[in-house]
Amino acid sequence: MPVIYNASLRTNRLNLVLNALGTATAPTIPTTGTAAATLVIGTSALSGATGVLATVNLQTTPATVTGSVLTLAGLPLSTTASATGTAALAELRNNAGTVIVSGLNVGTSGTDVVVSSTAITSGQTVQVTAATITHPST
Repeated sequence: MPVIYNASLRTNRLNLVLNALGTATAPTIPTTGTAAATLVIGTSALSGATGVLATVNLQTTPATVTGSVLTLAGLPLSTTASATGTAALAELRNNAGTVIVSGLNVGTSGTDVVVSSTAITSGQTVQVTAATITHPST
């Protein structure tokens, strides 16, 4: 039988993710002159600098948590692609570049991160139209 988390614990865990990304109210993570966090969109080989297609700067308070769902703030968000490839994975990183959440699926609908197109060409505008993390009850 799988472990089942109560709703309060799921919300608390997602708030820990938000705090690790860095917010205007988390003074241990500097935000002066840089985004509090980034959403890195990459190929299926995304790892560190490998497979990065685009890096989206997030707002100073990068997301909100409601119940068991963390939703990126300020959507839609856009950036210029730095490489060419097919978007498949994404990571949330704090402003020091530390990966806080990895393994986010990228697609044009029904995925963790929704983009206007997964076919990305260097120099083109990449638009993120939706991005959520839903904490499962198990």
